[in-house]
Amino acid sequence: MESIRQLQVAELIKRNFSMLLQSEGSYIYGPGILVTVTNVKMSPDLSAARIYLSIFNTENKQEVILHLESEITHLRQGLGRRIKNHVRRIPEISFFIDDTLDEMYQVNKLFSRLEEEGQMGKSEEEE
Repeated sequence: MESIRQLQVAELIKRNFSMLLQSEGSYIYGPGILVTVTNVKMSPDLSAARIYLSIFNTENKQEVILHLESEITHLRQGLGRRIKNHVRRIPEISFFIDDTLDEMYQVNKLFSRLEEEGQMGKSEEEE
């Protein structure tokens, strides 16, 4: 279970890193790609942040992560300028792909297909 301070710092990083990606992201991974910060998990000592990203408008999501990792020093410095008055040390950051929305779309698509094929069974309204 995360402490209150971990949750506070995670939210601070989520908000500020989102703004950083909004202003500088297109220079790193190109225009037209939408990258959203979905979650941030902090280590108990607040020295490391795991940033979960949802990536749209590209088939190769891992390539976007590689571009971000190649600019990790620049991104960490930008984050540091934004949160320096709120934390003692700027945490090390690492990026992870959040596929939750992609999985949700796949499940919805599967349910729609099953319903069209009549394999879902009868609902209560039809009986």
